[in-house]
Amino acid sequence: MATVRQTIPAEGSGAPVSPAQEAEVPAPGTQAGPSAERSIGERFEALLRQAQANRPNEDISLIRKAWEFCVAHHKGQTRLSGDPYIVHPLEVAEVLVEMKLDGTAIAAALLHDAVEDTKATSEEIADKFGDQVAHIVEGVTKIDKIQFANREDRQAENVRKMLLAMVSDVRVVLIKLADRLHNMRTLEPLKPDRQEAIARETLDIYAPLAHRLGMGKVRGELEDLAFRYTDPVSYEQVAAAVEARRVEGEQFLRGVEDTLVEQLRENGIQARVEWRIKRLYSIYQKIERTKVTFDQVYDLLAIRAITQDVASCYAVFGLIHTLWRPVPGRIKDFIAMPRANRYQSLHTTVMSAAGHQFEVQIRTEEMHRIAEEGIAAHWKYKAGGSAVTARDEERLNWIRQLVEWQKEMTDPNEFLSSLKMDLYPDEVYTFTPKGKVVVVPAGATPVDFAYTIHTEVGHTCVGAKINGRMAPLRTKLRTGDIVEIVTQKDHKPSRDWLTFVKSPRARNKIKHWLNEDQRRRAVEIGRKLLDREARKFKVPMAQVGDQDLGRIANEFGVATASDLLATLGQGKHAAHQVLSKLAPGFSAQPEAEAGKPGEAGMTDAVRKLHLAGSDSLEVEGQNDLLVYRARCCNPIRGEEIVGYVTRGKGVAVHARSCPNVQNLLYESDRRINVEWSRAPAGAAGQAQRYPVKITVYCDDRTGMLKELTAVISDENTDIRGVELSRDEEGEAIIEFVVEAEDVRHLNRMVLGLRRVDGVRNVQRTQKM
Repeated sequence: MATVRQTIPAEGSGAPVSPAQEAEVPAPGTQAGPSAERSIGERFEALLRQAQANRPNEDISLIRKAWEFCVAHHKGQTRLSGDPYIVHPLEVAEVLVEMKLDGTAIAAALLHDAVEDTKATSEEIADKFGDQVAHIVEGVTKIDKIQFANREDRQAENVRKMLLAMVSDVRVVLIKLADRLHNMRTLEPLKPDRQEAIARETLDIYAPLAHRLGMGKVRGELEDLAFRYTDPVSYEQVAAAVEARRVEGEQFLRGVEDTLVEQLRENGIQARVEWRIKRLYSIYQKIERTKVTFDQVYDLLAIRAITQDVASCYAVFGLIHTLWRPVPGRIKDFIAMPRANRYQSLHTTVMSAAGHQFEVQIRTEEMHRIAEEGIAAHWKYKAGGSAVTARDEERLNWIRQLVEWQKEMTDPNEFLSSLKMDLYPDEVYTFTPKGKVVVVPAGATPVDFAYTIHTEVGHTCVGAKINGRMAPLRTKLRTGDIVEIVTQKDHKPSRDWLTFVKSPRARNKIKHWLNEDQRRRAVEIGRKLLDREARKFKVPMAQVGDQDLGRIANEFGVATASDLLATLGQGKHAAHQVLSKLAPGFSAQPEAEAGKPGEAGMTDAVRKLHLAGSDSLEVEGQNDLLVYRARCCNPIRGEEIVGYVTRGKGVAVHARSCPNVQNLLYESDRRINVEWSRAPAGAAGQAQRYPVKITVYCDDRTGMLKELTAVISDENTDIRGVELSRDEEGEAIIEFVVEAEDVRHLNRMVLGLRRVDGVRNVQRTQKM
């Protein structure tokens, strides 16, 4: 039987796309010349022909109508590069045509910025193009007309809106991913801070979202494009290492391909063979996660065999192991046990006779389409409705569950943090005693397992048996573990669980229970405080009921009597204030008693410290709070930060990436907005500097320390301390404590250190 050969472009090329513009905000400007317009028009006609070829029986008049509307409404608008703005919706539509989506989706892609950036309205879109197109456009359109306290709140609500719309029509997120993909391809004209912010959001939300939808091709490109802007130092380092080995790697892979193709032909197995070099961001992630060097990334090179059926997959699998020696512990069967995003393949890592390790992936054509295109490969639309397969429903179940879990979250930042955790790329496959597969995130514990089974099982969990033996609730589960949860009827969740649970479901359920329990206690305390105040001034509380409290609740910014009592218990209002509204004739409370502990709120107690905070940090709306940088993450100027009101110690400022932030912010009312002051100044008018620890992993050779200190000195900074040690292999580990003005200053030092001959890795150690 014939074997088809195919070589795909190397994933790790990392070639930068041509600079263009951001599609966020159009700028008025001159129109393009006639030749440019003809070129754009020709591109649209080619798009139309491809859309018709993809779906011969579909009427494409809706696409042309949307194009004409789009051209008319975006007329005169240009992007930051000076190109006509119409290029952006056209390229977004081209991405959807590549996915072979229907005319409704392509029309909506052309119109996706019309409501946001032109005078067009949602009603006009619905009237001209129908309710389906209007619904999709509305789901993609950002929430710009609502005032938010900060950029993070706006971002959270935009993502929440997109997910809600996606539940009823997945085309919303497919257009949003195509939109973000083109934005990332054309990010260069923006200022560095905007580039980094958009790229960070892409890595945090959109690339993982593409992963959960199984869209490997889109995810890979988004990650590599974002990597270039979020960590340019590491990007350059990994790209250079890949390029240095590209010629040798491609030559080796072609030799492997020839051998495999010949053996497939001899064994009568019909398949086609591809090869690739691992993507840059995937390489970087592996190095960071496993703490290995570039030379130890054994799946840098990969061969892919694509067969006609599952039986052939296992036949190729056996053949591979007769040709090359398998590496123990590197065999994964994702066909028998698919990943949570429905990805299926056989993976094995083998070693050539010359000692080169490479990965082999084996899958069917159908599995390959799913791996590359994900949900877009099966989402079929028909006239008058949509047909959804059972597999597609499984893909969307996690989104529906997520939306349900997030309904209880009123804090946008908590929602975003939870979402990022739910978009985790790594899963662990565990089993119930009856053999049911339970998928939990990597690092999950029996408590995560219990909440995955049922909320009540989680709430009443007191212990667990793993593989038949009792184990602590903090135990990290591994793939293949058989887990049995021990419950106790009256048991309740513990706040300590928040320090080790990994799944968003478990975290959200625990937080919800704790918040409800805290509220219940606050109501009890509030009622006791009000009763005590009433007795002091001889106000007959027997005549004051919840109806009376509800009547004055609005005056304190709450809706119900229980809400008002809860604010009293939390210290947000004083009992005498409420009593003065209920019984205006009673004597005013003496000033000396008004400030008793328990009556004042936690934030007020902090305000009364009147201590000078950090010169470079500002608290929104306050100038008399003690503000300090948390030791666990040691944030420096330029990093995104979040403030947390501690009990009596002031405001602790953490880097938003700090692992402790997740555990600290379960009480959203204790979060406070902080920012770096705009005019940082230290002694003699110089910029304030921050102590930062840098760890250098390098060869132990003569002159190394001298070269490293020279690099730091060249950046006009001081070294506060140096510690030297050696690892088990005798290589040097040097820890510097240096002074950095901001993140950019630190990055320049790190880049300079990485360029020193013999340096393997340079890392910032956040904890001092």
